[in-house]
Amino acid sequence: MLTQAQSEHTSIQIPNTSEPRVVIIGGGFAGIQLAKKLYRKRMQVVMFDRHNYHTFQPLLYQVATAGLEPDSIAGPLRKLLEKGRGFYFRMAKVTGIHPEQNYISTEIGNLEYDYLVLATGSKTNYFGHEEKFTKAFPLKQVPQALDLRSHILQNFEKATITASPTERQRLLNMVIVGGGPTGVEVAGALGELKKHVLPKDYPDVDFSQMNITLIEGLPRLLNGMSTKSGQKSLAYLQKLGVEVKLSTMVNSFDGKTVQLGDDTTIISSTLIWAAGVRGNVIPGLKAEAVERSRVRVDRMNRVEGYENIFAIGDLAHMETEDYPKGHPMLAPVAIQQGRLLAANLERLKNGQEMKPFKYLDKGSMATIGRNKAVADLPGGLNLGGFMAWLTWMFVHLIYIIGFRNKIVVFSNWAWNYFTYDRGTRLIIRPFIPSEKPTNKE
Repeated sequence: MLTQAQSEHTSIQIPNTSEPRVVIIGGGFAGIQLAKKLYRKRMQVVMFDRHNYHTFQPLLYQVATAGLEPDSIAGPLRKLLEKGRGFYFRMAKVTGIHPEQNYISTEIGNLEYDYLVLATGSKTNYFGHEEKFTKAFPLKQVPQALDLRSHILQNFEKATITASPTERQRLLNMVIVGGGPTGVEVAGALGELKKHVLPKDYPDVDFSQMNITLIEGLPRLLNGMSTKSGQKSLAYLQKLGVEVKLSTMVNSFDGKTVQLGDDTTIISSTLIWAAGVRGNVIPGLKAEAVERSRVRVDRMNRVEGYENIFAIGDLAHMETEDYPKGHPMLAPVAIQQGRLLAANLERLKNGQEMKPFKYLDKGSMATIGRNKAVADLPGGLNLGGFMAWLTWMFVHLIYIIGFRNKIVVFSNWAWNYFTYDRGTRLIIRPFIPSEKPTNKE
């Protein structure tokens, strides 16, 4: 075991306690729900995250496409949990887990735990080919969304002054990889920009030359949703002028050219990667506890092989009869697991039996643009068009954390709807490609 001096590193400054110490790694949907539900549960809760804010990731694409400002989809973690008794937050990256000694190591020191909860979420999955897509733009974090927004707007500015038709085409063309909800929503947002906004901002650029291409390796879009939703989303995108390539793979991207699996190429300086995610695993767990970049857990979200380590949210791989390949990596799953684990930790503390997790599927949805969305709801109900779009807006407003953020997002959406305008077309922080590989997280 660590000595007191080792466990309470001067940079961390977490006081001793006679109550159980719950260490939560990650301030996403799962971690936030867990911490909130542990409020006044006579436990010391310590949360670690690399950022001091929670990000509402489903709307990151709107930050990237100038629909929202980043502070409207992010909330400071200390503010969200400031009323919590015995809650401590430390902004630091956790570098390792030491289960035998019950402590974690971070870049600012070490800390012991009674219960450890891994809620680190997911990161972009390049399927083992990161080196071929170092210049691609992922969309998992606020800085990445801002980088992409600046890059796109900078390209339009360059397009107004370039004399080369080929270079102008390269600057205007946009390629999105991945036909899931994120890819479909990004493609739809760019299609609306091209149709309603950009011609007014740049009257000296012929945007009929701008090509938006969505590439999906499978035979249809929205593979996790119904076939009907996939067909509707394809029709909506094509109506917006988006070219959709199905059953097509992407081999590489060098910052100027996209190389496809059929040996054809697309000239473009913008490739947005929305092709998949994988769990953000922290070193230290047994190899058998990790399943395809996710952490194996039982029905109580307890990591296999450990009694006091839990995993929730995107990171958790829980096999059940209904979900033999694990639950989908969605916010509702993370929220429900965070809430149940809080109750189970209370039961565990009191010597009671924990309850198993059962996911209540409230449906899936994706928006393609103004009055265009698809929704698969419980009972086999499928919605499309305006009603699905209203449903999508209502659900997202509910899940956004913070009353102020709800008001700001709704106001922006109302303004955009009635004016066909995007008010955040600002290059606040110019993107410089040479600074670092864009796809690193």
